Amino acid sequence: MSIRNSRPWAVTVKVPTSHPHRPGSSIEVCEGPYGHHLRISRGRNVSSAAELCGTTHKTVKRVIEKFEAGDTPPEPTERPHNYDAVIDIVTERITKSQARISAKRLLPVARAAGYEGSDRNFRRLVAEEKAKWRTDHHRGRRPAVWSPGEYLVIDWADVGHGLHLFCAVLAFSRWRFVAFATNERATTTLALIAEALAAVGGVPIKVLADRMACLKGGVVANVVVPTPDYVRLATHYGFRPDFCHANDPQSKGIVENLVGYAA
Repeated sequence: MSIRNSRPWAVTVKVPTSHPHRPGSSIEVCEGPYGHHLRISRGRNVSSAAELCGTTHKTVKRVIEKFEAGDTPPEPTERPHNYDAVIDIVTERITKSQARISAKRLLPVARAAGYEGSDRNFRRLVAEEKAKWRTDHHRGRRPAVWSPGEYLVIDWADVGHGLHLFCAVLAFSRWRFVAFATNERATTTLALIAEALAAVGGVPIKVLADRMACLKGGVVANVVVPTPDYVRLATHYGFRPDFCHANDPQSKGIVENLVGYAA
């Protein structure tokens, strides 16, 4: 059977699960270049179409004959779930908590609202709704574009046995500085910043740190106010103290990578 002179058509079927090639997979046969799953151009016969489908020529022939006889498959319908009645409650609680609430805390609320399904099924629902919320409310991230001499990024890491690791990275050149210390006090941090600047042989425009307590004097309107000692050091060397946003370690990932490697 050839489809060279046949009229345009599109058929979707399910391959029987007993078939050894692609059991249970969906097949769409259509003329021209715009098929979703399978594309067949004029001049192809059933055998070549079957090869593209990963099935036998008999299956393709049977589907074409059914379609030409007017036997079209019904439109697929979504099956109901046992948690459909509580989806609105789950969505509301996830939105209120900004996707922080756990399925364990939500389950009693859903039970009171009439949910009778399994815990596992409910956890799956909560995970899906959380993923939807995060997708819709993701603020987006763009790769950082560094300029020469703009940023020195610093961080601390605890390596155990009473040792702490101070790391600093020049953002543009990826120049690295690492030093060990026995504490993370303000005096130690300021001394190591000065040592890193001496090793660099220059001073960047800004020194970026997370909201470490030894450098943070306070927070006003979500803006970190540096300690007086840190301000004096920055004034002496001529750089500007800069801090990451709260709960945003990705903004200084360039030094986090060094911390993970060195520690």
